Amino acid sequence: MSEHQGLAAQFQQYMENPLLWPMLEVLRKQPSGWKVHTLASHLGELGFIPILDVKPEKDLFKRNFLIMNALYQLQETLYPDNWLQVEAMDITLMSSHHVAGHCIDLEDPLRDYYTQWHNYEAEEGEVKRLLNQFWTRYREFVGSTNGKDMDRAKALSLFELPQDATQIEIRKTWRKLALKWHPDRENGNSDRFRVLCEAWNVLRH
Repeated sequence: MSEHQGLAAQFQQYMENPLLWPMLEVLRKQPSGWKVHTLASHLGELGFIPILDVKPEKDLFKRNFLIMNALYQLQETLYPDNWLQVEAMDITLMSSHHVAGHCIDLEDPLRDYYTQWHNYEAEEGEVKRLLNQFWTRYREFVGSTNGKDMDRAKALSLFELPQDATQIEIRKTWRKLALKWHPDRENGNSDRFRVLCEAWNVLRH
């Protein structure tokens, strides 16, 4: 693997798709009956996905890519507590007692395609800008836009991580905490979730 490929792989590994959080809310409210395009339309109506390309067919491709990418990231985040079935025409969030018999197939060519950001057909910088834009929209949606008193040290202590924590450790901890405190969960807490969003916003760069 060349140095460039190594960096590209690293970049892809850390690219958190913020759509998975509004998507989780949508799927918790209505766990089944979704197709990729209906989920994309719904998230678009909620204001989470802007127009992505002036050419309609490219806009559709990019929208579908982002949805599939977020679905695979969400599947990984929820497993093994829940099973998220990712099929273009049948997206279903299953409860814990349906997890048995399901496991994440790392050899799945579709998963491989949609989790590789270079397939999005955009420069790395453009992808980062887009995901930052998504993240800003989501932070506004949950009501956390200030973060003025949040710095790296405070964010790491909220995550209960050491100063030298790696990006992978930070991301894993963010997903675990976000899932735990997400307002849609039974014991969730929107204020706590908002503070965690601010911490992640500082640590994700």
